[in-house]
Amino acid sequence: MNKIITISRQYGSGGREIGAKLAAKYGIPFYDNEIITRAAKESGYAEAAFHNAETKATNSLLYSIAMGMSAYGNQEIGFSQLSLDDRIYLAQSDVIRKVAEEGPCVIVGRCADYILKEVPNVINIFIHADLEFRKERAIRVNNLSPVKAEESIGKMDKRRANYYNYHSGEKWGKATNYDLSVNSSHIGIDNTVECIKAFIDSLPE
Repeated sequence: MNKIITISRQYGSGGREIGAKLAAKYGIPFYDNEIITRAAKESGYAEAAFHNAETKATNSLLYSIAMGMSAYGNQEIGFSQLSLDDRIYLAQSDVIRKVAEEGPCVIVGRCADYILKEVPNVINIFIHADLEFRKERAIRVNNLSPVKAEESIGKMDKRRANYYNYHSGEKWGKATNYDLSVNSSHIGIDNTVECIKAFIDSLPE
């Protein structure tokens, strides 16, 4: 298997667990927070700055204003004039490209599908799930109260969508941005892993 697999996911859908299990089945590296740790080490920025960049993305308009209206897309603006969050994104993007160059792997979140859009052999997966399934996982896996669970689901999905939409100019969760979209609540975590693996294995090398 010589594919780079990116996984985007709704909060509570089990996307991270699915990605880890998929990587284990193929015997390839799995990257989630490891991207942040490596990007922090290589860039010199604190790991907290990488976590903060995504958690700021609560409102798309305010986020765009705070981030400088995608300043890094303007070739006339030098790196030194970029906001800290834009620099954080670029540092993270650099690490994502490097791990993809190192060989087959699974990368969760962080706009990896968009960052690697020009790279061959990239398979982009989106994991979604029904609300009740996501609430149950948020309560059980993340130790949230039933009241907090639904609130956190809405908040985290909004952050992920705004972060992705801002940096990519695409729409988070839009079917045409992915090669496969799976509802993990319909078939469960392990069957979702098997479903994705069967799809990948059916593709030409």
